Amino acid sequence: MDQKTRPAPRLAPLPIGTIPEVVPTLEIARKRMGFVPNSQLTMQRVPRLLEGYAKLSQAIWDPAGTVDRKLKLLISLVASRTSGCQYCTAHTAEGAAKIGTDQAKIDAVWDYQHSPLFDAAERAALDVAVGAACVPNAVTDAMFATLRQHWSDEQVVEIIGVIALFGFLNRWNDTFATPLEDEPIEYGEAHLASQGWDPAKHLR
Repeated sequence: MDQKTRPAPRLAPLPIGTIPEVVPTLEIARKRMGFVPNSQLTMQRVPRLLEGYAKLSQAIWDPAGTVDRKLKLLISLVASRTSGCQYCTAHTAEGAAKIGTDQAKIDAVWDYQHSPLFDAAERAALDVAVGAACVPNAVTDAMFATLRQHWSDEQVVEIIGVIALFGFLNRWNDTFATPLEDEPIEYGEAHLASQGWDPAKHLR
């Protein structure tokens, strides 16, 4: 998408360095993602909010966790698409590709219930991601029981933590009409546009 055609955000992200005390936190995001997301550049206006978000995010993406990071990103992708957040859909799909998730699996995530690329444990987690991203919440006792058949209690907490984090981010970015950065735009145009992804429509 050409820079001139990008819709204006409702509150513009501030340049990195505007709030010196949060620069180290923003640089952690750059190291993990390859760029500083505009969502955090907006959030830095309230440094304690950014710092709190960053700590929660670091805990959820902790390398010591036992739920595979690739699956966590696919969970985030499914939850974000279910909620309609095109910003986070592009971010999570691009992030999954960046850490080595097969493109075929990313493409097939919309048909995870039938695709042979997903096993029963992954399907259970993605079912809960879809249900939890709905409003009102559509997770059933049966869905949760199936999730627990495949994952330990600690892993269930990790999975729900990912979904809940993106519940926050989906509402944050939809409400602010956060502008997408170049990397996820390029990825979205190459891999998501054919599936109905439309950042211009989302960010108006």
